[in-house]
Amino acid sequence: MILCELAKPHIASGHRFDAGRHWAASLALTFAHRDGATRMVQARHQGPLRVQRPFYPEGRSEACHVYVLHPPGGLVSGDALTISAHVESGAHALLTTPAANKLYKADSQGVAWTQHTRLSVEDDATLEWLPQETIAFDGSKGEQRTQIDLHGSARCLGWEVMALGRPASDLPYVSGRIEQHFRLTLDGKPLWLERQPLDPLHPRFAGRWGQGGATVQATLWAVGIADAPAAIEALREALPDNPHWAVTVRHGVLLLRYLGNSRNEAWALCEQAWQLLRPRWIEREAHTPRIWLT
Repeated sequence: MILCELAKPHIASGHRFDAGRHWAASLALTFAHRDGATRMVQARHQGPLRVQRPFYPEGRSEACHVYVLHPPGGLVSGDALTISAHVESGAHALLTTPAANKLYKADSQGVAWTQHTRLSVEDDATLEWLPQETIAFDGSKGEQRTQIDLHGSARCLGWEVMALGRPASDLPYVSGRIEQHFRLTLDGKPLWLERQPLDPLHPRFAGRWGQGGATVQATLWAVGIADAPAAIEALREALPDNPHWAVTVRHGVLLLRYLGNSRNEAWALCEQAWQLLRPRWIEREAHTPRIWLT
């Protein structure tokens, strides 16, 4: 059983937390292999976080597709979201969201939001974490933490697509601060640790050695690909030839990065990479969640 711990009032430097305005929501999911299929055996929630019933578009013996729902559609000052998912040995879960997540402008007091995600994958289990993109409004302040704990021969593929500001409405991201933390471990040993502050007032935001003024960034990661060098070569041959993305492998983690100015381009790149990698990764063709097409 997985226990869901609500986000604690830990806010990065420069953020203000108001304990009197701590609006928490949590969701804890557990997936297990039962009777030849992956079953969602636990779905505990508090506040406005839910899941739709599981889908099996690839067949009952294949991946269990689940849509994570946050009815408010975004985070405002004081919100604290915690999502945890545990995949037991032999199970295969694919999690996604029905729409983009929005990070709204902080209130007049500058109170921050928090969003914590913890994914745990046991030996011989598979998890695909494929949320739709996140859009940060100008003035948004908060902290995102993602922790992935893998065990044994666990397989995990996921992505994070972040768009800063709303250029189409001439509302760029010129104020606020979002701090991102990512931690991926295998049997307790770190494979990839990363911390990134997104602060338009910091020199790295506009500097060519940092963000370079880019408004959209994306990271796709994959663990468990048998022949990563061949997979990288296939991606380089098939994906668009432009300077906005690069791919590498470190400590057994395949990492594809995008840095540019187009949400659509970043999303299409991640989706195409997933479609190319999945047959090499788990010997199954990609099956696009139908919610992406609505």
